Amino acid sequence: MPVIRSLCGQCGLGCGIRAVTGEGRQVTVEGDPVHPANGGLLCEKSAALSDLLPLDDRLLRPMVDGRAAGWERALGQAARRLGEVIARHGPGSVAMHVPGTLLTEDYYVANKLMKGFIGSAHIDAPWSEAGGVAAAHRAALGEDVMPAAGEDVGRAELLLLVGGATLRRHPLLRDRIEAARADQGTRLILIARGDEGQEIEADLRLTVAPGSEAALLSALLLHCHDRGGLDEGFLARHVLVPPAFWAGLRKGHDLWSVARICGLEPGEVRGFYDAVAGASRLVTLFSPSGEGAEARRLSAAVLNLHLATGRIGKPGAAPFAVTSAANGMGGREVGCRAGELAAHRDFSPQALAQVGRFWGATAMAERAGLCGAELAGAVEEGGIKALLMLGGLPAAGHPIRRLLDRVPLLVLMTPWVDPELAGLRMIALPSPVWVEKDGTLTGADRLISRQRRLFPLPGEAKPDWWIVTQIARAMGWHDAFHYERPAEIYREHARLTAYRNEGERLLNLKRHAPISNPAYDELTPWRWGEVPFDEGRFPASDGKARLVPAWDQSG
Repeated sequence: MPVIRSLCGQCGLGCGIRAVTGEGRQVTVEGDPVHPANGGLLCEKSAALSDLLPLDDRLLRPMVDGRAAGWERALGQAARRLGEVIARHGPGSVAMHVPGTLLTEDYYVANKLMKGFIGSAHIDAPWSEAGGVAAAHRAALGEDVMPAAGEDVGRAELLLLVGGATLRRHPLLRDRIEAARADQGTRLILIARGDEGQEIEADLRLTVAPGSEAALLSALLLHCHDRGGLDEGFLARHVLVPPAFWAGLRKGHDLWSVARICGLEPGEVRGFYDAVAGASRLVTLFSPSGEGAEARRLSAAVLNLHLATGRIGKPGAAPFAVTSAANGMGGREVGCRAGELAAHRDFSPQALAQVGRFWGATAMAERAGLCGAELAGAVEEGGIKALLMLGGLPAAGHPIRRLLDRVPLLVLMTPWVDPELAGLRMIALPSPVWVEKDGTLTGADRLISRQRRLFPLPGEAKPDWWIVTQIARAMGWHDAFHYERPAEIYREHARLTAYRNEGERLLNLKRHAPISNPAYDELTPWRWGEVPFDEGRFPASDGKARLVPAWDQSG
């Protein structure tokens, strides 16, 4: 039987699998030994793939207002009703929800439809900010680019792990760390809360009060400043330091204050300073979650530490924010979020003109949209009249989920029949589960890999990108949504990253802009960006990174 090389898709690492399918929907899965993300290893999370094999509770044909319908009628109804909403209430009355499990081609087409043709940027992507990391990258580095690669774990002299939950969410990182410690003598420091991460063997463990991690790292930066531990040459040449930065950092970040905030003894804090300050090759692993302000403070504190000490843009020296969503990085690359336009562009007039021209857009969204609690508020107040949901319902507990009956038009692309939706006036369109998807994914460290379908689409299910494309065509935008296969979307995405990009952005996939269909089918993993920020080059107007006051990230 042929071996299918595909992806696990259960977290943000982008691990490769080798799958052999049998009769029916039987499959045997093992780690792909040649995939750079995991080198043949697989963690227990891969067992979740077996849960996707049964066809029980699957939506296998389109439904319109609770009744089965053919694709032509369902798509026609979606396009007609959506057009009526836009004509009556304007593009700002339309919103979209996207999960973290779509492929890059799905995100690209969804983003293009919303921002270039419907004219709305209301895209709710709960995974997208990754706890404030994306915003922190843009503020400090000039672009939302992950500075680290998975291989940096094995090149580091010291690993600083902030939160044991990072390894719980990504078990293969634990294997990488254990291998680095055994083979390279790499030291590990763990900053954890309470009993978190008791299973992790560390050279130094600090048990800190919840929410104090950013203060501890900011105090470490102050210690480096006062003890000559900064890379003054790198700072002077490559980093912009706000005039009041060091004075602001000094307030509340002395040894005694931070020890009290963290719930540590001063001697523990001093030992931590000494352990970290002297390491030339430092990788900081963190996966911020929880409240936005707390996550933004942590992300800014980590980036400040690496920038001020020059431990970035070098093998084995980088901050590494590990995303949890399976393809959160792919979604961020195409800009399928409320706060960005496309391909790491913002909503500046120049970017709007460039993207609008490239897409042949008919109605460009001109400003950032609503997401999360703000979008839920707009739904509750009656401002959202149509909601497109790709990949199924929002997760349980998501603020929008309890408000679905407030939205007059629901268009749901989902693999599942959900009793919760009984009685709602909506259009439900059958889409694939992970093992039926075909396209590309970007791992947490910018590694692009091919997700290959293990099983045919059941019943009348169709790919998410196909469904969005057909809705767009039914609304009259056939020329802009001409796609017949995911390779065409991938090529267009690659061309857009390179369009009018003369070094302003590191995201540039021009090497794949002309990729052929056979080459796309056989695509092997590759990482864009090589070593980001090497030689201190940052994608800002002055070429410099920025230190950002980590203690002032409440907004």
